Amino acid sequence: MPQKFKGTGVAIVTPFHREGNIDFKSFERMIEYQITSGIDYIVFLGTTGEAVTLNYDEKHALVNYAIETVAGRVPVVVGIGGNNTQEIISIIKKTSFEGIDAILSVSPYYNKPQQKGIYYHYKNIAAASPVPVIIYNVPSRTASNISAETTLRIAHDFPNVIGIKEASKDLSQCALILRDRHKDFLVISGDDSTTIPLIAMGGNGVISVIANAYPAEFSKMVKHCLQNDFVKARTIYFSLIDLIDAIFADGSPSGIKALLDIKGMVKNNLRLPLVKVNKGLYKHLSTLVEQYEGSEVAVK
Repeated sequence: MPQKFKGTGVAIVTPFHREGNIDFKSFERMIEYQITSGIDYIVFLGTTGEAVTLNYDEKHALVNYAIETVAGRVPVVVGIGGNNTQEIISIIKKTSFEGIDAILSVSPYYNKPQQKGIYYHYKNIAAASPVPVIIYNVPSRTASNISAETTLRIAHDFPNVIGIKEASKDLSQCALILRDRHKDFLVISGDDSTTIPLIAMGGNGVISVIANAYPAEFSKMVKHCLQNDFVKARTIYFSLIDLIDAIFADGSPSGIKALLDIKGMVKNNLRLPLVKVNKGLYKHLSTLVEQYEGSEVAVK
């Protein structure tokens, strides 16, 4: 099972119409674009998918549509997480997991639990989930880091917790997990900019944001990394670094939505409290897209 989630996963956006309802046609086009461009799996209802702004019925409809569109061509990961352990378990129990290969569950946010609380949070999720669980550590959003010690304890104690999406940007913490994990436990970059160093230390891939717009290039970069060809990987990364920095400069997923709008793939619509990037950044992104897509590195 862990082999399914090596390489490049994309945290896919949720397109909206101007009125705020889900744009399923654009959503389908985005899924097809990812699959035909060579990504390894797709993550739905993640941070980039604006999951916290969707109600239960919308999430249910989105996942069903996604599963039907993917049609088994790549593994499907669905975000089911939050800061209320019992509510997460209730959602898991109500969910049909046909077509879902794993869940991505973010560490509890806002509550700022102790490490003991985080451990028991995942213990209960692991017990309830009929599919493998990937931990998501993103302290910049949750205000609560999962320590390497806690991650390793969870990995050791709960076999169906198969990996962690590490977005702490703390490479020393990542190194400790990589050094002491059991061989089947995945360590996945949750940050585009730390993908190369994490894989260089033995990591297994990335769940990417920039791959929404450039899946072929970013997937190719990750494959080079996994084959220890970091010279070729760096060439691709350096060509994308300005775009990667820019899409996070005024909030995410506002940045990637703007980039996809510039490329004519998804309308630049978000749900409050998220808003569009400022006009200056949008113009800057447009310039970067023009420069990048005119380069030799871009996949034509």
